[in-house]
Amino acid sequence: MSKITVIGSISTDFVVTADIRPEVGETITGNDFSTTFGGKGANQAVASARLGGDVYMAGTVGKDLFGKELIQNLTVNNIHVDYVEPVTYLPSGSAHITIVDGDNCIVYVPGANNAIDTNRIEKLNELIQTSDIVVVQNELPQEVVEKIIEDCFTQNIEVIYNPAPARFVSQSILEKATYLTPNESEFKLLFPNLTLSEGLAHYPNQLIVTMGSKGVYYHDGISEKHVSSYSVDPIDTTGAGDTFNGAFAVALTSGLDMDSSIRFGNLAASLSIQKFGAQGGMPTLAEMKESENYEKAWNIK
Repeated sequence: MSKITVIGSISTDFVVTADIRPEVGETITGNDFSTTFGGKGANQAVASARLGGDVYMAGTVGKDLFGKELIQNLTVNNIHVDYVEPVTYLPSGSAHITIVDGDNCIVYVPGANNAIDTNRIEKLNELIQTSDIVVVQNELPQEVVEKIIEDCFTQNIEVIYNPAPARFVSQSILEKATYLTPNESEFKLLFPNLTLSEGLAHYPNQLIVTMGSKGVYYHDGISEKHVSSYSVDPIDTTGAGDTFNGAFAVALTSGLDMDSSIRFGNLAASLSIQKFGAQGGMPTLAEMKESENYEKAWNIK
């Protein structure tokens, strides 16, 4: 089994559903409230683990009730947690999510996720060296993200860099990531002077732009490719991108080519948004196999 290491955020999601979003200064009555497990790093780790990946999570939580529950949740999902470190001086990370008509808006509070520094990444050198692929996102300090990508590049370890939430990233770092997986808005921030087609052509078989219901675009070195999404009625889109990235990592480390790996990620994401919660809808491999689109996603004849 291939070893997938996810280095990233581990947080609790506080989720409110409502019919409308409040204006500034306005108080409205919501429909429901719940707490769920989240953090882009943890989400991607759970997505990979549920699909059969041998997943190691590295990150930082607070020494609070939330931190204990976050570690327990990772363990329940068969994720190795030896590299998840509790700290005393910051609360566990949190995301405050409002869902209206199936679409979400989010306020993210890093908390203990910002306790990760480059010294901690130095201690992960053996973990990185023994990984088949490393997955990292932007809910960590930027200097930490850059060191992870630099270390992977130096040691010839494949890395999936999901540059979300969007922020400026230097060109030199982008070029060292094996795979870049921004969504449409993140692409525009990273490459403000390039059209989508220009960006894809500049990073063949590296830049993979996810566009929700419009599918995924990449360039195979010869021409631009479009991989369609699967048409479903969404209940909650929270975590769809994380599900794609986690599934994409599993597919790549299972030996699938780029096109099939993207289709597999699209299928997992389409299943995830039909249930509530970032992790709540993430499918198992058994659930993927039950889908009528499974054979097409895996490119099985």
